Amino acid sequence: MEMTSTSTLTRSADRDRHTALGLRIKYLRRGRGLRLKDVADLAGCSESMLSKVENGQSTPSINMLHRIARALGTSIGELFAELDSRKIHVLRAGARPALSEGAPRRGKGIKLESLTPFILRGLLQAQLHVVDVGGASDGAIEHEGEEVGYVVEGRLELTVDGESVVLEPGDSFFFESTRPHSYRNVGDTVARVVWVNSPPTY
Repeated sequence: MEMTSTSTLTRSADRDRHTALGLRIKYLRRGRGLRLKDVADLAGCSESMLSKVENGQSTPSINMLHRIARALGTSIGELFAELDSRKIHVLRAGARPALSEGAPRRGKGIKLESLTPFILRGLLQAQLHVVDVGGASDGAIEHEGEEVGYVVEGRLELTVDGESVVLEPGDSFFFESTRPHSYRNVGDTVARVVWVNSPPTY
């Protein structure tokens, strides 16, 4: 049996760390509703450089990391924080992180509360979509992956590939994310939907 060299294992671990760091930076940037250009300008680097960092293709210097962390309102320690997947991670009601105004795919009258912590290598991402009366997603979107949801409260119209259905409390749904999809609150009360994406898209 062929043995794996120590240097190979080290290179693999380094790649994993670079990928994890890039994903954390991308998640924080999108969660704050910032464009690549916004963070690049604040950090004093090019958009292409920041994009390579987010995609694990480039390792920033310690000075660059300081500037990126400052632009994101966080610290280098937080960027490298490890998440122990063996533990139960609890996000209390009223204290869950929420995506800010201008975050990707968030429309008017919609608040997205994260139900999962900053998973660096996770296979899914779960959020509580809180949709005000008349609130709707920002047009139809499509991307890789799959989605499943459960309506906790209110009435939501979900449109997938031109087909629309109205969902009531207790209803669930599933569709492939590559199909154009959008949603809106068609009721007279706030709608709350537990929404899960795999792989993470925000």
